[in-house]
Amino acid sequence: MPKARPESRLYRLIAVVVRNSMFAMCRYEWSGGENLPASGGFIAAANHVTELDALTFVHYLFDHGYEPRVMAKKSLFTAPVLGGVMRATKMIPVDRGSAAAAESLERAGQELGDGACVAILPEGTLTRDPDLWPMEPKTGLARVALVTRLPVVPIAQWGVTEILPRYGRWLKPFPRKRVQVRAGKPVDLSDLYDRPIDSATLREVMNRVMDAVTAELAVLRAEQPPARRFDLRKHPDHEEKKMHYPPVERP
Repeated sequence: MPKARPESRLYRLIAVVVRNSMFAMCRYEWSGGENLPASGGFIAAANHVTELDALTFVHYLFDHGYEPRVMAKKSLFTAPVLGGVMRATKMIPVDRGSAAAAESLERAGQELGDGACVAILPEGTLTRDPDLWPMEPKTGLARVALVTRLPVVPIAQWGVTEILPRYGRWLKPFPRKRVQVRAGKPVDLSDLYDRPIDSATLREVMNRVMDAVTAELAVLRAEQPPARRFDLRKHPDHEEKKMHYPPVERP
């Protein structure tokens, strides 16, 4: 059942502009909407291939009746215009790599408790996998999931790179491109709730979530994913060389 639309007029205005822009560029094929919770808060986790897929991600959620709260870098909230927009749309600031990170996670938990949907791209940055499969994620999502004990819904998206390639600078909006977005069943984490929230538990949560996202992506791509996820920690020079990689072309 559709949820109530946001009270913020600015949020509604932004939603109209973004939705119309995305519909103009995307020929959507949405599936799995029956797996989104009918009530209560939940965490939505998606793969991250290009800067534009954050919009296709929240568009999918919004048009299924939810008001997504997106976790974003805290530094963006200080920008004169962008910061105001992000505050108006109730995005959640994430203070990475500091003691204040716990406050960001607590805020996310509160949003979930209020019945909102928190949208997270667990990889934290564009995947570095050469063939665009999900890579090893950060653990912020795991902490929120274990504290709130609310559903984590895996969402896969594919085709957005036809509009904006990975590391691309220019949009290719026309003609409209086929973009698939698919939600899977919530990930079962119930056996982990009473464990200590240590690195082993956090990693197990993320393994299950990313395995589920990858499985949904494999359905969309009709391909077999790699046996192991790309791990940026084991390839520290990959970050420096990323801009030298050509865009991955897709049929």
